Amino acid sequence: MNTEGPSKHEVDGKTAEQQPTAVEVAEVIAALEPEPEAPPAAPAAPIPSVDDSGLYIHRELSQLQFNIRVLEQALDESYPLLERLKFLLIFSSNLDEFFEIRVAGLKKQINFAREQAGPDGLLPSQALAQISEIAHGQVDRQYALLNDVLLPELAKHQINFIRRRYWTPKLKSWVRRYFREQIAPIITPIGLDPTHPFPLLVNKSLNFIVELEGVDAFGRDSGLAIIPAPRPLPRIIRVPEDIGGPGANYVFLSSMIHAHADDLFTGMKVKGCYQFRLTRNADLSVDTEDVEDLARALRGELFSRRYGDAVRLEVAETCPPHLSDYLLKQFNLSDNELYRVNGPVNLTRLFSITSLDSHPELQYGPFTPVIPKLLQNSENIFSVVGKQDILLMHPFESFTPVVDMLRQAAKDPNVLAIKQTLYRSGANSEIVDALVEAARNGKEVTAVIELRARFDEESNLQLASRLQAAGAVVIYGVVGFKTHAKMMLILRRENGEIRRYAHLGTGNYHAGNARLYTDYSLLTADVALGEDVSKLFSQLIGMGKTLRMKKLLHAPFTLKKGIIDMINREAQFAAEGKPAHIMAKVNALTDAKVIRALYKASQAGVKIDLVVRGMCSLRPGVPGVSHNIHVRSIIGRFLEHSRIYYFLNGGDEQLFLSSADWMERNLDKRVETCFPVEGKKLTTRVKKELESYLSDNTHAWVLHADGRYGRLSPTGNANPRNAQAALLEKLASPVVLSR
Repeated sequence: MNTEGPSKHEVDGKTAEQQPTAVEVAEVIAALEPEPEAPPAAPAAPIPSVDDSGLYIHRELSQLQFNIRVLEQALDESYPLLERLKFLLIFSSNLDEFFEIRVAGLKKQINFAREQAGPDGLLPSQALAQISEIAHGQVDRQYALLNDVLLPELAKHQINFIRRRYWTPKLKSWVRRYFREQIAPIITPIGLDPTHPFPLLVNKSLNFIVELEGVDAFGRDSGLAIIPAPRPLPRIIRVPEDIGGPGANYVFLSSMIHAHADDLFTGMKVKGCYQFRLTRNADLSVDTEDVEDLARALRGELFSRRYGDAVRLEVAETCPPHLSDYLLKQFNLSDNELYRVNGPVNLTRLFSITSLDSHPELQYGPFTPVIPKLLQNSENIFSVVGKQDILLMHPFESFTPVVDMLRQAAKDPNVLAIKQTLYRSGANSEIVDALVEAARNGKEVTAVIELRARFDEESNLQLASRLQAAGAVVIYGVVGFKTHAKMMLILRRENGEIRRYAHLGTGNYHAGNARLYTDYSLLTADVALGEDVSKLFSQLIGMGKTLRMKKLLHAPFTLKKGIIDMINREAQFAAEGKPAHIMAKVNALTDAKVIRALYKASQAGVKIDLVVRGMCSLRPGVPGVSHNIHVRSIIGRFLEHSRIYYFLNGGDEQLFLSSADWMERNLDKRVETCFPVEGKKLTTRVKKELESYLSDNTHAWVLHADGRYGRLSPTGNANPRNAQAALLEKLASPVVLSR
């Protein structure tokens, strides 16, 4: 066969059957023609610098997104009904604090002409505009969810909130009697006129603006009055069954006051009565550089917190514009700071019904946190901890061993001294009881109390007074740096030598929180770690240069640098073609230097998996920058609070637990601890627990490059995975209720 192709002569001499086909001719012609040029490729999008503002999410907007994820749980029918209501109320509580602290801080920058853009490039005024738009939409959604979904569902279980239009004559009579006997005597209406100016209202208090017609006994006809609802009054009142019928029936205090406002203004006509609530700046502003006695200064500042600058006004949606405009003018607020709500303005007061004894089936099933077997049959906790480290994961494992170690120390004649940090513990907790007992038993007790723990300042002042009265030495930490570290040190004489026992944790010394928050506790007698804890207490209590630590990383000195160094080390491994992996679980990630290091590690090829519960300024999934970074948030029955840092480290894995989030305030302006988990058994355990959060596909929300979160759900044949439920099943014991 002629493989070179037919010549013209050969083609002309062939029979019809031998003539080449059209396809063959076309192939010959195509072979002779030059190949067409490929269209020019689209230019690749430029890879942004790791400093580019577009790579950072505004921290306050990110915090608001976390609150929205909390609200979403109220829609989740896999939760018991009263727990769904609780999530809706937590959203209210979180939003209150968001306005009191976050929004107030942004407004303060504007008012003092100190607007500064963060790494994200947004000015406070720009952030406030976005916050207002998002918050208004979510508040409307919250009340629609309450009125259209949750309250009707609760009514099906005979839990009713009876609105005025549904009051029976019998109920009306009971409400009238209750109002006159229990409410009216302690209410003090305030008429508004030149001698009665607009009153100074307490932060988040329930109030009513009343429009009046007529002239009072003194000839006054200003037409307006304010009714402050006294704080001791319950905001929801349960109606007796013989009045309201079977089940749990409630009437709102606001409904009672609306119905009987006329009784408070004898001889005048009430044209309208509308509830409202004012939110104020609640952030304390004690200048620690200029005070001689921090405790005394805080006591004075706590009073002023109730009357800070206004940041938000909530009014009943039926309130006419001329009255809401009047209130805005009184509080120097703008229209976009007004929130009209279809229901009670103080929803958080509904928390009282979320634990109804009569409806356990509408709540989470109870469980008993487990005590490790090593400690169950031991009368002396020091003999166990002296041989090996004990790691506890709360709330699945009990916080009791931490309290027991302190209780035993208080009674043990061989214990010489106890040193402890206290951030949020409560003045009457078991921990404090043990410290008081230890001091009275002659132990050298030193407590480092952080008076400025937000919203716990008053409790901590009481705590300090109680410990001082018992003979303990109380230290208020270091000026300019909040003491956020969770550590306890017990010095015990054994065989003629002093041995150190320590507790280090990611959470607070608060037994109640240990039932609601996920946290780790390490009980250890490790010599090097005990020495490090001792050195850190010396730095807090005394004065001197930074002491070199063997195992402990601590802010504000070595923690931030240590984290960045370990991130950079993973990047170097990746650059060398070696496996590199970072996993971390924190409550917030906003520190720009840490984020830049993570971006560079991602660019080098490091696989990075992050569980960030709340604020996250890092933007994952950006091609060429954060394409190797995955971020998720877990929202579930328990508040995720533990901080875990994992580094593959070329196969020599390192794993740390910490009191610190990856935020500027934690790493630069707080005293924090970060301690290693050592030994293959404990390291493997914590790593697996961290990985369980990374495999959750029922309560995980994934952060996308555009800043949106999407909730995961099982796809295809994948089994549902709930990290908290799995840990609860593995570590804790369900309580069997007797019938």
